[in-house]
Amino acid sequence: MKVRDSGMPDEEMWSGFFDPASVLNIFGLNQGVQDLVEFGCGYGTFTLAAAGIASGTVYALDIEPEMVRVVEQKCREAGINNVLATVRDFVADGTGLADNSMDAALLFNILHYEEPVALMREARRVLKPNDRLVVIHWNYDPTTPRGPAMEIRPRPEQCIAWGREAGFCFNEQNRYNLPPYHYGLLFRKPSHC
Repeated sequence: MKVRDSGMPDEEMWSGFFDPASVLNIFGLNQGVQDLVEFGCGYGTFTLAAAGIASGTVYALDIEPEMVRVVEQKCREAGINNVLATVRDFVADGTGLADNSMDAALLFNILHYEEPVALMREARRVLKPNDRLVVIHWNYDPTTPRGPAMEIRPRPEQCIAWGREAGFCFNEQNRYNLPPYHYGLLFRKPSHC
C-alpha cells in the first residue's frame, strides 16, 4: 500500500532541505548506534548518513522498487556496505524485523499515512527498550513548496499524541525546528517494555 499524497519533491529539491548528518546529530544519532531502520527510505538522503554512524546495519525499507534501486546504487557508488535496502510494504506487512532489535527508527515525512499509530507501534516493537524513534515531518504550513495536503498533514501535537498512544515517551525538550520546512520529534521506548 502506498502512503497517500506524499507530496515528495524531486531529489534535487529534497536534498537541498537538509544536511542529513547534522539532522541525525540533533537527535543524538551520532555514535553508539548499531542497527537502525528507516521506514520509507526514498532517495536515500538520510540512509547514507545513517550508514556512516551505524556500526551494524541500516535497514532501508520502501514500497517503491525504484527508490530501493536508487539507494542501492548510491551505496555501491559510495562504497557503503552496511545498508540493506529492501522493497517492503511495511504498512501492510510490518518491517519483518525482530522484536527489540533496533537502536533507532526513522519515520520521516510518512505520518500522514492513514494509520500512523499502527506505524509507530511497529517502530516501538522493533526498538530496544529506551531507544529512539525520530519523526520528521513537513511544517503545518500551506506555503511549503511541497508536502502532503493540509487536511492530512499532521501538526507536531498530533504526532506527539500518536506517539504516546503507540506507547512512546515524549519530553517537550525533544521538539526541534528543522528549517526551512520541517519539524522533528524524538520519542523514547520506555525501558519497562
